[in-house]
Amino acid sequence: MSIRLGDIAPDFEQDSNEGRIHFHEWLGDSWGVLFSHPADFTPVCTTELGFTAKLKDEFSKRNVKAIALSVDPVDSHVKWIDDINETQSTQVNFPILADADRKVSALYDLIHPNANDTLTVRSLFIIDPNKKVRLTITYPASTGRNFNEILRVIDSLQLTDNHKVATPANWQDGDDVVIVPSLQDENEIKQRFPKGYRVVKPYLRLTPQPNRS
Repeated sequence: MSIRLGDIAPDFEQDSNEGRIHFHEWLGDSWGVLFSHPADFTPVCTTELGFTAKLKDEFSKRNVKAIALSVDPVDSHVKWIDDINETQSTQVNFPILADADRKVSALYDLIHPNANDTLTVRSLFIIDPNKKVRLTITYPASTGRNFNEILRVIDSLQLTDNHKVATPANWQDGDDVVIVPSLQDENEIKQRFPKGYRVVKPYLRLTPQPNRS
C-alpha cells in the first residue's frame, strides 16, 4: 500500500515497549511523527532515537507525539533502549512499535524488496490531528534523519494551516513568508497582514510571519 499526501494514515493495533497501541486513539488530537528503522542495535538508529528523545519539549510545545517502529520484538526494544539511554545521554520517552508480524510495515509500505526484503526502510510520516498524512520522506539506510528539518516542516504546516501563506526555500520560524497567489482581495490582504507586504513579482509577495508579534 502506497501512502500519499492527504491520505488518512492507516489505523492499527500493535505491541510496543509501552504496551498495546491503538494508533488513532493514541494520537488523539495531536500531530504525530511515525518513523521506522531497519533494526534494533544499529548505530544510526541509536543516534536517531536518542535525538528524538531529547526533542520531547520541542515536540510537546507543537502538540506532537513521536512513535518509532521496527520489526524486532518488544524484549529486543527494551534491551536496546538501555543502550540508547546510556550512549546518547537521554531517556527514551516515546513508544517503539514491535512490528514482528509486519502488519504496520505492510500498511505503510515500509519493506522495499530492492533495498531489503525483510527489514523496514528508514521512512517518516508527519500526520495531522485529522489523521491525514502531511509529509512522507524515506532516507537510505546509511543516512541519519535531520530531525531539526522535521520540526521546521511541522512549524510550516501549522503556520500555513492557519494563515493564507506558504513558506519559501530554507524558511525558518520567524522569517518572512509568501502570501498565497489565490489571495488577491486588497482589503483582505490588509486585514490579514497588518504589517504590510513587499511585492517582488505579482505572484511573489513577502510579508512578516503573521503569528509573530
